[in-house]
Amino acid sequence: MALARLDKEKRKSVAPSIRLMIKLYIRRKLQDDKIISTTAMDNYSLVDALVAHMSEIDEKQLVLYAQMANLINIILQWPEINIKEVAENFSKLSCNAHTICDSELRPLGTGLYPVISLINHSCLPNAVLLFEGRTAVVRAVQQIVQGSEVLISYIETAGSTTTRLKSLREQYHFACACPRCAKLGQPDDIKESAILEGYRCEDDRCSGFLLRDSEKQGFVCQQCGLVRNKEEIRGIVSEIKLMAERTSLSTSSSQAVSVYKMIENLQGKLYHPFSIILLRTREKILKMLMDLQDWKEALVYCKLTIPVYERVYPGYHPLLGLQYYTSGKLEWLLGDTGNAIKSLTKAVDILRVTHGTSTVFVRDLMMKLEEAHAEASHMLSCADE
Repeated sequence: MALARLDKEKRKSVAPSIRLMIKLYIRRKLQDDKIISTTAMDNYSLVDALVAHMSEIDEKQLVLYAQMANLINIILQWPEINIKEVAENFSKLSCNAHTICDSELRPLGTGLYPVISLINHSCLPNAVLLFEGRTAVVRAVQQIVQGSEVLISYIETAGSTTTRLKSLREQYHFACACPRCAKLGQPDDIKESAILEGYRCEDDRCSGFLLRDSEKQGFVCQQCGLVRNKEEIRGIVSEIKLMAERTSLSTSSSQAVSVYKMIENLQGKLYHPFSIILLRTREKILKMLMDLQDWKEALVYCKLTIPVYERVYPGYHPLLGLQYYTSGKLEWLLGDTGNAIKSLTKAVDILRVTHGTSTVFVRDLMMKLEEAHAEASHMLSCADE
């Protein structure tokens, strides 16, 4: 093994991107030497065809890629190794590597799939990329007319147009021109951005969104006209920041949950109910409650996230399906079989499209739904007796 040339401590610190690059070059050599065969889907020319974006990378990043390439040279010790080419390949990895996830979208590792990298991005994709083991699978989530382009999303799409464009520019070095991004600056886009990343009306009974007033003294509710003072907002933001610093000092999971709930309470006073910032805090609390096996409280937070998921994701999105799945599991566990059936049915409707009906994950999910139906029927027959 190439990494055996490094001492034990250095081997432990080898980053996943270094390991992936080593595997890429070893596979290339084995194919060049005819030890393993090349195919239309598995050959180095596909990597060669990927864009490196070297001219758009800052000097600091270029130096890092050169250092990483030199490390590859030290590890492999092949006279034919081209350090400049390796550095360019690291840039290609940065723009084209995919995070391999399990069926519940938990990250497992990183892989390079050159054929998948040929698929273009859209913030309104008509397909999703998922993994079955190490195999990358692209599935349509809507009808794609023959001759139309298959499009996937490279990024988390639950954000304002400005946020999405910034992510794409920094990571992938292009400006998205999809129908969603083309609305940048238009009234509907301004409203959506203010809801997702802006502040709420000071009147709890009002569901309006806020925009900065012309004199920049505060923010005006676009529904009721109430002005929210800039200094008051700044004060709550400072409180949230102080609370966030306390999370790192939490000595137990239950203590961390308490701190995050205080943050959530402050964010609830500051941000719109459909705020992505508030959503992310609730997702953290949900995860911690699941780890603590506090199923009842976890269900409360899962239910809080679903309306936001329904707003920010299209109907057939794996994250929405998985959130319904979590809700269904918790409801069933807590004895609420009727609502569990509703949630699991919604999960199946989405995940059979995004994950496919032949996967073990979806088959198990469908079996759970059948068991829930059987349990509900049994309970009904017992009640009739």
